[in-house]
Amino acid sequence: MIAVLVAIATPFAANAESKPAIPDPNLQFNLDGAGATFPFPLIDLWRVEYGKDFPNVNLNYQSIGSGGGVKQHIEKTVNFAASDKPMSDAERELAPGTLHIPEAIGGVVVVYNIPEVPDKGLKLTGDEVADIFLGKITKWNDPRIASHNPGVNLPDREIVTAHRSDGSGTTFVFTEYLTRISPEWDEQVGKGKSVPWPTGLAAAGNEGVAGIVKSTPYSVGYIELAYAFQTGIAYASIQNHDGTAFIEPTLKSLAAASSGVADSLPKAEESWVPVSLTDAPGPDSYPIATFTYLLVYDDLKPVTKNKQQAQAVIHMIHWMITEGQEFSPDLLYVPLADKVVEIGKRGLSQVTYGGEPLWEYSGDAMDTSEYEIPKWIRDNAKWWAEGLITDQDYINGLQYLISQGILKV
Repeated sequence: MIAVLVAIATPFAANAESKPAIPDPNLQFNLDGAGATFPFPLIDLWRVEYGKDFPNVNLNYQSIGSGGGVKQHIEKTVNFAASDKPMSDAERELAPGTLHIPEAIGGVVVVYNIPEVPDKGLKLTGDEVADIFLGKITKWNDPRIASHNPGVNLPDREIVTAHRSDGSGTTFVFTEYLTRISPEWDEQVGKGKSVPWPTGLAAAGNEGVAGIVKSTPYSVGYIELAYAFQTGIAYASIQNHDGTAFIEPTLKSLAAASSGVADSLPKAEESWVPVSLTDAPGPDSYPIATFTYLLVYDDLKPVTKNKQQAQAVIHMIHWMITEGQEFSPDLLYVPLADKVVEIGKRGLSQVTYGGEPLWEYSGDAMDTSEYEIPKWIRDNAKWWAEGLITDQDYINGLQYLISQGILKV
């Protein structure tokens, strides 16, 4: 056992992951962010958990919608912004040097308040959702809805729709899905952070739409999954792209929608406009899934007070996309795949303060041509093979190395 303790106490510098410099503990940092309400529950949890380890860094994140976040990012009034919709080419021209840093994967859910129907008891196709918001399906007991909800007590009551009043990434994801499903929706309404809604009540933020639905019997709306989970609002299962099943939004079904996409993603500095997870193929894929992004300039000097504050911004965002991912599942966000995290790290490594690099990062992959396995690791394997240490001791040592990122599995 002594041998294992000696081994795990020795750093394996050849494969150690470099991290941005820790914010100066002798200074107080107040960081400002603004934008999407979609990731707000997660960002707010990050604020609390990050603050436990770094109490001298305070994050003030204003949940004002993706449209507002992009606007403040362009105007350079915040240290970073957040949006569920990738910035358009026109927006990127107004904010040259913008990096898209994926922070999480989440889902947009169709929430409802039908007293006669239990939570998760409703099934809807994409066409039906589009026609409800187009005003073509007006009652809950419409024959189309009833046809695949056998045994559900659908009432003869008028449907009240609710949507966002502000520029919203959640709206963009929802309407992008509807344009893929319904040619009529595509022609009459289209997709965007704001669209000409044919009918319905409006409120700002995911919390605003959730408030309408929760307080209005026989209403329906769309919000981010975490808000539905936290407020206890019922949400529907939506028919998958393949037309073979009605899929409940869960970590598993959201992960299925994003499976395989990491290999085709752009770099942080490139356009993310083509990236979409909506209506993804696969029998288990929930059809209204999306990335949500942090927007960061590749030169932070115009949006920070000094180099120390810029370093604090980079350190916090790096923590969000690495250590912070462990908090994602509790709020029903899917943690980022390693390849997606790598895109974010390489993006952050490009950020400077007036041209001065803030963090040097060469990547997680180890070039085995430059390194050899350290003697202490060889010795532990030899001692285990010779029976000098137990299987459990050896496993404990390996588990420690894996948990610290020294060994990659």
